[in-house]
Formats: sequence, C-alpha cells, structure tokens
Amino acid sequence: MTAQDARVLLAKGLSCQVDSNLPAKFQVGDHVKAKVIHPKTYTRLPRYIRGKVGTIVKDHGVYVFPDTMGQRLSTKPQHVYSVRFTAQELWGLDASPKDSLYIDLFDDHLEAL
Repeated sequence: MTAQDARVLLAKGLSCQVDSNLPAKFQVGDHVKAKVIHPKTYTRLPRYIRGKVGTIVKDHGVYVFPDTMGQRLSTKPQHVYSVRFTAQELWGLDASPKDSLYIDLFDDHLEAL
C-alpha cells in the first residue's frame, strides 16, 4: 500500500460489515457471559470483561471477525452485539449501581447462560 492509497482509504473509510443472512446466536435481552480465553494472538475481547455477565442490547449485524483477520486467516463473519455490563459486575459492589459499560463483542467472544 502506498501513502496515497492510505490517504484515499482514510478519506473514504472502509466497512468490514458483511452482507449475510447468518442467523444470530443471541437476541436482544439475552444474558451472556464473556468467554474466559487467553489466546497467544490478537483478540478484541478485553481482559476486564472476561468471565463477566452482561445483557445483549443491540445486534449490529454481521462483520468480519478481527481476531482471525489479524492473523491473516479467514474472515470468519459473525454477528456483533452491543453488550451492557453493569459497573458492579465489572468492578465490584463499590462501583455505582447506576453506571454501566456498553461494549461491542462478537459471537466468538460470548457464551449463553
């Protein structure tokens, strides 16, 4: 990629969304647990979320899975969900019961309860 190619890409943007009829594993309102994984390679699953329980609040659609793309493997398309985690779930009972964190996670980062 040349510097000019990079400028064009940054100016236009690039979507990693995939046109797919892949069925969603989770629905809005589902309670899910972030998987506890420790890959030696890249992952978009933050450590502070692993093992924590949250609620699906939105399905963003199907996207290329960055964990495999970062290794130059397959695109492994899958759904991306906005998941709500309460502050107390993440940081304990001293955290405000009014606060929450919303994070976008892929199918492979989540498991059903």
